[in-house]
Amino acid sequence: MAIDALLDEIEHGPSGPEIGVFLDFDGTLIDGYSASALYAHRFRNFEIGPAEMLHTVRASLGSALSEQEFEALILRGIRGWTGRSPEDIAELGERLFAQGIAGTLFHGAWRAVKAHQRQGHTVVIATSATRFQVAPMARELGIDHVLCTELESEGGLLTGRLDGRTLWGDGKLVAVKKFAKCHGLDLRKAYGYANGDEDVPFLAAVGRPHAVNPQSALAQEAARRKWPVATFRRGPNRLDPTPALRTAAMYGTLLSAGAVGIATGLVSGSRRKGIDTASSLFAHVGSAVGDVRIDLVGERHLWSHRPAVFMINHQSALIDLLVTTTLLQGGFTGVAKKEVANVPVIGQLLSLADFAFLDRSDGAKARAALDQAGERLARGTSIVISPEGTRSLTPSVGQFKKGGFHLAMQAGVPIVPIVIRNAGELMWRTAKTARSGTVEVLVHEPVPTVGWTKQDLDNAVERLHRLYLETLEDWPAAVKASGR
Repeated sequence: MAIDALLDEIEHGPSGPEIGVFLDFDGTLIDGYSASALYAHRFRNFEIGPAEMLHTVRASLGSALSEQEFEALILRGIRGWTGRSPEDIAELGERLFAQGIAGTLFHGAWRAVKAHQRQGHTVVIATSATRFQVAPMARELGIDHVLCTELESEGGLLTGRLDGRTLWGDGKLVAVKKFAKCHGLDLRKAYGYANGDEDVPFLAAVGRPHAVNPQSALAQEAARRKWPVATFRRGPNRLDPTPALRTAAMYGTLLSAGAVGIATGLVSGSRRKGIDTASSLFAHVGSAVGDVRIDLVGERHLWSHRPAVFMINHQSALIDLLVTTTLLQGGFTGVAKKEVANVPVIGQLLSLADFAFLDRSDGAKARAALDQAGERLARGTSIVISPEGTRSLTPSVGQFKKGGFHLAMQAGVPIVPIVIRNAGELMWRTAKTARSGTVEVLVHEPVPTVGWTKQDLDNAVERLHRLYLETLEDWPAAVKASGR
C-alpha cells in the first residue's frame, strides 16, 4: 500500500475521538531503532563494555525475542542509570532526538499521523521503548498519549528496575486493551501500525491492522490474514557509495559555480551578474549530478511580483539551496542565521552571493543585517528567508520569526510563500549525504504588504504559519486547491 492510498483510506474512514490509532515506534514511526542512538552515546562516553555490546548484537541478530528475553535486554541496558534522576535521562533523550532520532522519522508515517489527527482520532504511540526515547517525538508530532516501557524510580532516582511490564509482544497487547477500556475505545474500529514479528498479537486485536515495512514473520501473517501492508521509504543503504559520491559532486559543483561566478563578476564588472551566473550553474549542474528533480506547482507566482521576499520552510541546507536557485533563477540574495557563515563551502559562497547574516542573539546586529537586506530590495534584488530561522527537526514547521515580515512591510514588497514538502527526506538537517529523488514544491499567491500596520503584520505571521502547516499536512488537497 503506497502512502497516498493509505491517506485516502484514512480520509474516507470514520472520524471522531472514539476511533483509536495505535502506532509502534521503532521501525514503524522511525526508520531503525532509537536504542541505536543510545548505544552510540554510551559507546562514545565509554559507558558500555565489550561484553554488553556483544550480547546486544547477538540478541538483535538472533530469532525473535520472548518477552522475558527482551526484559533482560532492557534491564542490562538501563543498569548504568541506577541512581540518576529521571530528569537527567529525559534531557539525554532530548539531545539524542535532536542529534539523530528526529531525522529517522518516516515522512510517510508523519503524513499518516497528521491525516488521523485531521480526522479527530485518538492517536497513541504504543512501544516497547522507554519514555525518554519516544517522548520528544510524541511532543513533536502532537501525540498526547504514550504507552511504553516505564522505568522505576524511588526518592527521585532511578532504581535500575522496570516499573511494570515491558510492552513487548503480549505486554503491548495488554497495555493497548487497558488504554482502550479506560478511554472508551472499541478496538474493533481501531487502527494499528507495527513492523515487528512480536506485534502480531497487538495487530490481531484491532479492526484496522497495518503492517509497516514488516519483518518476515509479520509479513507472512499479514499475507495470510490479508492485512494491508504499508511501505514507507527507508533511508539509503549505508554500504552503497552512490549517495556519498553524488553529494561530493554536488559540493564540487557548488565550488565550481562559485569560482565561475567570481570570474564572471570580475570580467563583466558586475557582481550581480557573477552571482546570477553562479546560481544558474549550480541549479542546472547540481540537480543533474545529484539526481534531484523538482515537482513545482504555482510557478507563475515566482514571477508575478519582483522584487519580493520569498519565504521558504527550511529542512536541508544543501537541498534547500539547490531548490531555491532552481526556482528563482537569479535576481535574488538571502538572509541566513550567522552560524551558516561558518559552514564549510556553503558559508563562504553565501557570503560571496551577498547574503546578509542575522545574529539573533544581538538585537542591534540583527536589525543591521535586515537593513542590509532592505537595501538590496530597494535596488531591485529579491530576498529569500526562512521565517523559522533554523532547520526544522521534522517535516513540520517551527514558529515563525517576524524579521522577514518587517522587511517586506518596510520595503513595500509582497511576500511569496514557498512550501517545500520533502527536502529533509532527501537530506536531513545533519545528514552528510544526499539521496536522489523528487522535491515537491508549492508556491502560493503573493501576499501584498503595502499599507500594513503592526496588527496586519502580526496577523500575517499567524496566518502564513497556519498556511504552511496545512499545506504540508494535507499536500494532495493543497495541490488540488492550487488548480493543478
